[in-house]
Amino acid sequence: MTHPQYLDTLGVWDATAGLPEQVRLAVGSATAVLRQSALPRDADIRSVVIFGMGTSATAAEAVAAYGVGRASVPIWVGNGYESPEFVGPHTLAFAVSASGGTEETIAAASAARDRGAHLVVVSGHGALAEMAEGSDLPFFEVPAGPAPRTALGALTVPVLLTLSEVGIVADPSAALEGVGASLSRRRDALVGPGGPAEQVARLIGRTIPLVYGSEGLTAVAARRWKTQINENAKTPAFFAAQPELSHNEVAGWGQHGDVTRQVLSLITLRHAGENPPVARRFALVVDATDEVMANVIPVWAEGDDDLGRFIDLVLFGDLVSLHMAGREETDPGPVPALTNVESSLRR
Repeated sequence: MTHPQYLDTLGVWDATAGLPEQVRLAVGSATAVLRQSALPRDADIRSVVIFGMGTSATAAEAVAAYGVGRASVPIWVGNGYESPEFVGPHTLAFAVSASGGTEETIAAASAARDRGAHLVVVSGHGALAEMAEGSDLPFFEVPAGPAPRTALGALTVPVLLTLSEVGIVADPSAALEGVGASLSRRRDALVGPGGPAEQVARLIGRTIPLVYGSEGLTAVAARRWKTQINENAKTPAFFAAQPELSHNEVAGWGQHGDVTRQVLSLITLRHAGENPPVARRFALVVDATDEVMANVIPVWAEGDDDLGRFIDLVLFGDLVSLHMAGREETDPGPVPALTNVESSLRR
């Protein structure tokens, strides 16, 4: 596997391109942990909560979106310090943090545990790992990497497999194994110069990308594109999702087209399994925005199911963001703006 020799002091390119292997390894390691973990019975669980920030929030949202139409109980995602009032002895709670030290997640998870929830920890070394080991909680270790944003597979897979083990969703192991294999082929096409990811980065150029997904996992993928472009390329990006954007955001393109067509590019994330009305809405929105965007760029997911298409879009967007960084000679690894915020909070 080769990739362009862009500036990359932390090795984010290699870690990002390793997503197929990361998914496969996460399945194996999570399965081993589950064999020796004490988990509640599905009859004892009436709700699931997943606490996480940043990439961990993306993992949580992906699991929740996957659970729609599949999970036997509601799945709630928490992106802050609070644990909802309904959390109690019949709740299965996940604390997800690549670093293991995310203060919001620690606070929310601690509150959930105090209310009697069954807590599962998915994290790197840090306070959450110490909490798990000190209380004999199920603990899935997230391998260290150059940045939390390169650990999405390792954060998502254990939550899915735990929900399957408890009986809340059907076993996704076979699908995940298949994703790992097919994504390796996809990765080789996306990484190199002149590939689809580099072409999308070139089309975006120095415009601001606006990423449109659709309901469910594609909406989560659109958010992932936005945050990866923010952190890797250090540039503004925004996202929205169908069908909701057809009820409000599309009205905003009626003014200032002379400005927006110079500064905005629209990326639509599409897949073969989207609802026919959603496909129609995409066509109508493209018609409404074509004259007010610098570019309208469709990106089609590969994959045989929702999970495969989601992970495919994640890898595609991650590599687009890295190509964007490379084109501007921007180091994708360090994020001084985020470091400065965290440092200021600790003063």
